Amino acid sequence: MSNTPASEPCPQAQCLVAAGLQSCILTPGNAKYTERNESYWCNSAKLRPACIVQPHSAVEVAAAVKALVGAEQAFAIRAGGHTNWAGSNNIDGGVTIDLGLLNETKYDATTEMAHIGPGAKWKHIYDELDKHGRVVAGGREAEVGAGGFLLGGGNTFYSARYGFACDTVLAYEVVLADGHIVTADADGQHADLFRVLKGGSNNFGIVTKFTMRTFPRVPIWGGYAVRPMDIMPAAAKAVANFVTGTSKDLDSSLNISICHIPRFGGSVVVTICNNVAGVENPPAFDEFRKMPEVVNNFQMTTIQEVLAYASLPPNYYNIWYTLSFKNDASIIAKAYELFNQLTSKAQEKVADGDFTTHCSFQPIPREYSQQSVAAGGNVLGLDQYSHDAIMIQANLSVRTPELADWARPQVREMVEGIRKFAESVDGGVCPWLYLNYASPDQKVLESYGKENVEKMRKAAAKYDAGGVFQRLCPGGFKISAVRD
Repeated sequence: MSNTPASEPCPQAQCLVAAGLQSCILTPGNAKYTERNESYWCNSAKLRPACIVQPHSAVEVAAAVKALVGAEQAFAIRAGGHTNWAGSNNIDGGVTIDLGLLNETKYDATTEMAHIGPGAKWKHIYDELDKHGRVVAGGREAEVGAGGFLLGGGNTFYSARYGFACDTVLAYEVVLADGHIVTADADGQHADLFRVLKGGSNNFGIVTKFTMRTFPRVPIWGGYAVRPMDIMPAAAKAVANFVTGTSKDLDSSLNISICHIPRFGGSVVVTICNNVAGVENPPAFDEFRKMPEVVNNFQMTTIQEVLAYASLPPNYYNIWYTLSFKNDASIIAKAYELFNQLTSKAQEKVADGDFTTHCSFQPIPREYSQQSVAAGGNVLGLDQYSHDAIMIQANLSVRTPELADWARPQVREMVEGIRKFAESVDGGVCPWLYLNYASPDQKVLESYGKENVEKMRKAAAKYDAGGVFQRLCPGGFKISAVRD
């Protein structure tokens, strides 16, 4: 097979050829097409687009959008390719706009800002900024791309100090549905677009560059500990105490996951702890240090090193659901109980044992939303919730589409059971759902609250009057699908 784009593009690509983009087009039978399609992290996303177009610049993205809109051709948008559900970043029979070549990271020493392409992966972003002694509040996993992560809000190692990743974005370069390229920032004529891009996903245009605030890079302290599952009754209380104590330590972050991972010998608790100020063994983790452990690798390190600790293996069908609830140890304990039931079901169903499950508990203290408001605000709606919260990512990863069909209702049942229990606690359910962890059947945009939904509707109507990113770009969570 050739490594160059096919000379006879498919009918869906004729409009792109007419727009002068033939050299950017990949079609089935082309080795590069196969390589790009297989590079999606999750098997569910490996659909069969009629062709892939790989723009080299915002101008070429604009040309592609104008051509596709003129032809009424359905399309998908791919940045890093890490979103796990079918149709979110790829499309059967349509055109996938692959932003993988828009992957540059540039640092401006004069403004201390970073200019980041949507196709850049966080491992490369951190590497480039490290050359200048700088860092951004970005992703916590190496292979995740900038585009989807930032447009979904983005939970970071720095969220207690700076808010979500989107709160540190200072400007967006955006290709609109009519092909115009605009810059949206807090003070310009597109300030309304700037606001809704902070969590509003792909409803308004294609972001071709993010300008982010940077911070001095310092060594961090962190790592992970693997512990036996029977620590959970004590660990639930320790997690709750950590969240409550966030105001005393804005630089420490926690991600604790109950897991069934064959490579770790079965069911374990993995505790990822980091302090981005480089404080060794900070008091925030004292309760966890008293718990038995199998192994740990806590040390002075770099952000690039700790990215690997949250990585999940590729080439599975990954079923994710999310939920946020009040910081309450009893809800964590209930989640632990229901997780064990899910794992038992999977052990019975998957005869060869080739599956993984996890439920990750991630603090969402009030400090996060307070920092967001201080930075100018976003559309996530967390500032409307009056309690410290915990967000979960529930996952079951399997090898076949048939098992994925079986797994989805199982994970959904687990998360619904946690939600029902949380309802029994005063203020127990936090409405907000994290877009980057959500299943396509979850009502993410609705969870942002009516005021933010209205802001997104108005921006979508203003910047995409023809509803291009609702009709022709079906992937993602759509504002047009929100019902009052």
